[in-house]
Amino acid sequence: MSYKAEYIWIDGTSPTAKLRSKTKILADGAEPPVWGFDGSSTNQAEGHASDCVLKPVATFKDPIRGGGNLLVLCEVYNTDDTPHASNTRARLRPVAERFAAQQPIFGIEQEYTFFVGNRPLGFPENGFPAPQGGYYCGVGDDEIHGRDIVEAHLDNCLAAGISVSGINAEVMPGQWEFQVGPLSPLEVADQLWVARWLLYRTAEDFGVSATLSPKPVKGDWNGAGAHTNFSTKAMRENYDAIITACESLGKEGKPLEHVKNYGAGVEDRLTGLHETAPWDRYSYGVSDRGASVRIPWQVERDKKGYIEDRRPNANCDPYTVTRVMVDTVCSELETAGLV
Repeated sequence: MSYKAEYIWIDGTSPTAKLRSKTKILADGAEPPVWGFDGSSTNQAEGHASDCVLKPVATFKDPIRGGGNLLVLCEVYNTDDTPHASNTRARLRPVAERFAAQQPIFGIEQEYTFFVGNRPLGFPENGFPAPQGGYYCGVGDDEIHGRDIVEAHLDNCLAAGISVSGINAEVMPGQWEFQVGPLSPLEVADQLWVARWLLYRTAEDFGVSATLSPKPVKGDWNGAGAHTNFSTKAMRENYDAIITACESLGKEGKPLEHVKNYGAGVEDRLTGLHETAPWDRYSYGVSDRGASVRIPWQVERDKKGYIEDRRPNANCDPYTVTRVMVDTVCSELETAGLV
């Protein structure tokens, strides 16, 4: 007997990487081995030296095929056993290990937009729908579009063993969100990438595509982000650590460093309108969705908890976002003795 292993990896497309996958047939009980692919077709190699290596790093039940079949998330390596330049997971690993004692955890809110052809699901063929206002967490066929796909995706994520903690309709027609976490840096990024793959694959069966574009429709419409909730053990126990974390993200050079690592097209989304702060100005505040970083009201009341960085784009690389956040905040907490 045999089973199907769907090998999933992140390619080298710039400025926003894409997901790729292919199937390997394995004998029952066999662990997914190292495999390979043609990197010249994924922007990861040239034709005269095209072999790239897939190293499995996480497996999940395959809810699409069912049975004993697996989804196999992989890191991409060169043939000399060094991480490929596109392998951002490899850059996260040493940072996560260095600060593991601080117990950093993340919850990432992944927004996305369904499209049919070149228009968002729910938009008329000519013109625009009613202005945004009633769509967020809405109900009813006049305002909600794609719920059948969203429910199927949620079921698939849960069946795969992904830690999805919620879903909701977003501010624009055809726009939705799911949340992954709370989990450690590597776990949350791994699971978000697989949840994205499942989103695209689930939507295929409905003849719909999903995009992580940060500004899928120009004009007076909300963009799509990946609001990133973050805490360490000290932050979950001490409000001083919360303030130190917020201040660390605003230190000289840090706002621009982070924004550059938060997804292509961030300037189109972070305009100071539509519940965003301007991309080139850093701010934080309690219950302020117009700030770069929000401190939830419960956190101020309880004097402990987490912060929400509202700047990452929907199309961000979660390996990169978690890496720069852990490096910046945990380094400052360490320096301040708040660990």
